[in-house]
Parts: sequence; structure tokens; C-alpha cells
Amino acid sequence: MQATAYTYDDATRSGSVLLDDGTPLPFDAAAFDAGGLRLLRPGQRVRIEFEGEPGAGDGVAEGGAEGRRIVLITLQTL
Repeated sequence: MQATAYTYDDATRSGSVLLDDGTPLPFDAAAFDAGGLRLLRPGQRVRIEFEGEPGAGDGVAEGGAEGRRIVLITLQTL
């Protein structure tokens, strides 16, 4: 899945992305390290892999972030 880097803290190697529907989704250092990146700038297009699915009937809009956890983030390449 593709997303856009939204925030990134190089001290903790964690941050968040915005899905194409505008939903923010956080990532931790483990997901950042799994992608082999050294730096991430807000606005960069990234490819993410996640586990979990949005909960059914939990009030979260389709594509919502609840129940998802990013396990890999890397730069999107064409």
C-alpha cells in the first residue's frame, strides 16, 4: 500500500504516514528499521506493509487506521 510520510522523529525513528484517504497511521522504529531507510522527510511517497484490519462496526471509516499496525515502511519506487 502507498502512503505519504507525515511526521518523522530521527531520535526515535518513529513517526506517521497519511493514507491516500487522509487517515494518519503511526509507525515505530521496528517498521522503520525493517525498510532499511536512514532518513524520512515529510511529503515523501512511501510503501507500507501492515498487519491487522480495521475493526468491523467500530465506527472507523473505511480505510481507517484502528486495528492496523505498520510493520515495514520504505520509499515508493516506480
